Amino acid sequence: MTRAALIIEDDPTLAELVQLHLRDVDCAADIADDGVTGFEMFKDGNYELVVLDIMVPRKDGLSVCRDIRRLPGYVPILMLTAKSTELDRVRGLETGADDYLTKPFSVRELVARVKALLRRVDALSPETSGGVENEIIERGTMRITVSKRQVTVDGEDITLTAKEFDLLAHFARNPGQVFNRVQLLDQVWGYNHEGYEHTVNSHINRLRAKIEIDPAKPEYILTVWGVGYKFAEI
Repeated sequence: MTRAALIIEDDPTLAELVQLHLRDVDCAADIADDGVTGFEMFKDGNYELVVLDIMVPRKDGLSVCRDIRRLPGYVPILMLTAKSTELDRVRGLETGADDYLTKPFSVRELVARVKALLRRVDALSPETSGGVENEIIERGTMRITVSKRQVTVDGEDITLTAKEFDLLAHFARNPGQVFNRVQLLDQVWGYNHEGYEHTVNSHINRLRAKIEIDPAKPEYILTVWGVGYKFAEI
């Protein structure tokens, strides 16, 4: 079944290239060349994927991403940008982007990232999840409501980015199981490219900062030295 996608990118050549290759994953994409138009199109449409450049005129991509996340429902967002510093990457993810691709990028990697995002959406759909959509995970004082993508610790709401939530849910479903970074990239991100292991580290550090009383002495996500990470058997 063909999915509807929205590309918000002011470089027409790049936008058309992305549009062309989204067809490889059965996505029919519309294009907006500025943030204001893109956000209005998103509100008026029924899109299942957004490919969003940070540096677009009238309304920057970070603002567009933030505004999309304020709307009901969940749509995966892949950010494209020429900015490649760790701070820029973190800012994009913190506003609610699911993944981040730095220009210039290969078409193969773009397609791999999009496929991974769509697989995550399919895994949460009622038709394919076998009840996961209604799943509630309780570990210690933590409660994860999958359908609402909500997390509370000691009754306090915790605000997570889309990928932080996916990572936490994956750990919490498998308490005591040790995962190395490559496994987490495969199972949570849906892809593995050499050199991206640092992405796992940065996500875990930010996740610990949000859910742990003392991130330096974590109670939930534990480090297994020389191997990887595991969720405590609470």
